Parts: sequence; structure tokens; C-alpha cells
Amino acid sequence: MKAVGYLETGPIDRPDALIDFETETPTVSGHDLLVKVDAISVNPVDTKIRQRRAPTNGKPDVLGWDAAGEVVGLGDAVTNFSIGDRVFYAGAVNRPGTNSEFHLVDARIVGKAPSSIPTDAAAAMPLTSLTAYEMLFDRLRINEAIPGGNNTLLVIGGAGGVGSITIQLARALSDMTIIATASRPETKAWVEELGAHHVISHAEALGPQIEALRVGTVDFVYSTTHSHLYSAEVSEIMTPQGRYGLIDDPDTFDIMPFKSKAISVHWEFMFTRPMFGTADMQRQGDILNEVASLIDAGAIKSTVAESFGKVNAANLMKAHALLESGKSKGKIVLEGF
Repeated sequence: MKAVGYLETGPIDRPDALIDFETETPTVSGHDLLVKVDAISVNPVDTKIRQRRAPTNGKPDVLGWDAAGEVVGLGDAVTNFSIGDRVFYAGAVNRPGTNSEFHLVDARIVGKAPSSIPTDAAAAMPLTSLTAYEMLFDRLRINEAIPGGNNTLLVIGGAGGVGSITIQLARALSDMTIIATASRPETKAWVEELGAHHVISHAEALGPQIEALRVGTVDFVYSTTHSHLYSAEVSEIMTPQGRYGLIDDPDTFDIMPFKSKAISVHWEFMFTRPMFGTADMQRQGDILNEVASLIDAGAIKSTVAESFGKVNAANLMKAHALLESGKSKGKIVLEGF
């Protein structure tokens, strides 16, 4: 089968930063599905692993943790899928990625793909939807009110892949007042279109902007990027006993500003369940099925923003470069081999 991988860590501007190669189609067993991959999307985790995690066996490592495709093989422990099912999923970061024609994935973290949108639009959704949903409802528990709070959610980095679906899920599944940050006219328009009630700029001081909205203090904060830059400032605008969550990788992160208000701090890493084989792994499949239902009901929409053509090294290098520039919005997808 065709695949795209990398042999050495390093910057994306090297001509061999990603390479096309051929490898054997994997054999299915146990809880796994064998999926014929029709479309993928690209996430920041792809670029981080390419930069930091060197292959260890002399063969290319395959990146990619988002896919939509067709089930073509079933392990003997699989009970809830059939050959021919259309599926979407994000996979596991400690297994080979989805940048290949065929892919093995544990059935418990797979959902039935939405039927109302194209395959590439479905491929844009799994990783970010899981990251958004798990943070909102498993970590921050936004449907459990903060005593004396104002029913408010601040999403820092609202126009990115995670922010784009966080806004939609919060709007569809809660009655929160949603505030999102964006700094450019096009990204401000994007988050407004997705359902943010208010948009403020993360390039300016947050406190005065929140005060100007007259929404009171912020009960919940979901920080998707540059969290270390905002922690002290965010603590000032949050409701006592509020809940704060982050997903990025700051070199250092000072939680002391949150102490006096007893603000809890929550990490979200959507690969935790599949990496550790947690007892509730099926939760991810259930979430994806709910996301598919919301899409098919018109309650949320795909966050696909750009298509970069077929899945090959040249196109994936362009996608990685755009993600690393920090100027992307929504999700980048690729379709077909």
C-alpha cells in the first residue's frame, strides 16, 4: 500500500521532511478494524511528532491522526461494525498514523461517519471534536454551574481547529455565553459564523475587553494556544471556583495565579484513552457517534477550511508548513492516494 512518512526529525522545509513510500497492508485481529482510508486531515500533533519523535527501526514512521473511510476488515473481537461501514476516527498516537491507504484502528474509538457531508469534511472532525468534547464535558464539566457564576465560557484561540468545533459544541449542547478570541478580520468573521456570542482579540489585554462586554467574570476557560502568556491575566477575569483547561505544550506554566480563587486546572489529551487502554475507551466511539448525529441534524458543521489535494508527501509538506505558520483557520484536508 502507499503511505507517507518521515525518516528524520527536523524542519518542514527540507526536501525529504516527508517521503512517499510503499509498505505492506496490515493484518487485522482482535479489537481492530482495517479501514481503507479515503480522506485525512492534518493537525498540530502531526507537526510536533515530525519535529520531535525520531523513528527507531530504520523505516519511515507514518503520521496522521484523523481519517474517514470504509471498513474492509474486522478483528475477531469486533461486534459493533460490519464490512462496508463508513467510519471516522482519530486513532492512537502510539500506533502508525492514517497517512496510508489502509489503516488499523481499535473499533472502540471509531464512530460511524456522518452521512450528510462529503468524506473529506468528515475527516476534518474526529481529533478536534474529541479534544473539544472531552474538555468541555469530561474535564471542565461546563454543564455543572459554578456557584455565583455567569454561565460564561472563554475559548482562547477560537479560530483554530479545536476552537472552531469547541464553539459549535458549546453552542449546540449548552446555554453558555461563548466568548472567543481571534485577531484578524477573517478569523473574527469565522468564529462569529460558528456561533460565538462575542469575539475579543488575544493580541490585546483580555481584562478590559471582557469588562466592556458586561458579561461579568468568566466561569470556564478553554485555552488552546499560548497558555503560558495568558495565565496571570486569565486568573483576574475568572469567577472564583471556576475551571480552566489547556491543551498546548508550554515549556513552563505557572498555576499560582489560580490559587486564591481555587480555580481548578485541567489538561486534555485526547490520546490518553487509547494510549493507556482505559476502561472507558468506548467513550470516544460514543462521542464520535454523537458528533455525527449533530452534523446530520444540522446542529454543527464540519470545520474543513482548505483541501490540499491527494495524500502525498508534497501536499502534506504544504499542509504542515501552513499549520506551523500559525495562520491557518479551521482544518486542512487531503483526499485519495
